[in-house]
Amino acid sequence: MLITFKSKAAADLLMYKTHAKPLLDTLGKDIDQGIITAEDMATAIAALENEIALSKRQHAADQTDSNDSYGDDLESGKQVSISARAFPLLEMMRAAQKEHTFVMWGV
Repeated sequence: MLITFKSKAAADLLMYKTHAKPLLDTLGKDIDQGIITAEDMATAIAALENEIALSKRQHAADQTDSNDSYGDDLESGKQVSISARAFPLLEMMRAAQKEHTFVMWGV
């Protein structure tokens, strides 16, 4: 199932719910419907960036266990990292922050 993130600052962003859930869990947001207000944007961006940094440190500490992954195995045997999963949403959030607007989904 898909989730559509919307913001006046960027084009709509589609993501599978299974891939969006860990990102929204990091933000303490519901997967089905929610909003990140302009006032909360800086905190939300920092939370995702911190999660990415943490997962990269964990991955570096243990090369045999891919803790930086959030899902699908690729043909090469590697998994898609949280930083790759979060990048489009982070870009939308940064654009929204610049325009002092919100990001919402599920409406």
